Amino acid sequence: MTDTGVPPMPPMPSMPPTEPSPPAKKPRTNLVIIGSAVAVIAAVVATGAVVVRSGNDDSKPTAATSTAHDADPVPTETPDPEPTYAEVDADSFTIGLKTTSRHCFGSAGCNVTVEPDLSFLGDSEGIDPDAVYEITYEIHGDESGPVIETAELSDRTNLNYTPSVISTASAGTELSVEITDVSVQGS
Repeated sequence: MTDTGVPPMPPMPSMPPTEPSPPAKKPRTNLVIIGSAVAVIAAVVATGAVVVRSGNDDSKPTAATSTAHDADPVPTETPDPEPTYAEVDADSFTIGLKTTSRHCFGSAGCNVTVEPDLSFLGDSEGIDPDAVYEITYEIHGDESGPVIETAELSDRTNLNYTPSVISTASAGTELSVEITDVSVQGS
């Protein structure tokens, strides 16, 4: 071999050289956050400008307003219709008597305290809640004759009455009741 003064070449590697990997991409998270913040700020500023412009002078149309809208008539609000309630009369109720006390005196008869047991036939939502209904009823069975009483129905379910004390001729006397009139107060 001859010496040429050039150093010998190193032997060839058995594998080809690997390519350098491309530089790692930096995440663009910060760029997305900054872009979103700029978009939100721009939207807030634009909305504020529109509000200020429309608040300064409503009589002058601006480029953002339509003149066709100005020609539309102003809608008027229709008030809610007055609610309608059922016609309430004597046939609207059933009535019975609830005995709360009984004192009998042998053959001299009994003193019986009774209260009206009133039921509305139908849906109570059909009754005017602002009206007071005076319900007159007649109790039969008192030894002196019929006893006439009045109960007041208010707020659809509140029944005010005075218990009735009936004197019967005997312990076996049956009491009965009937509604004779219903009148409406207020409404």
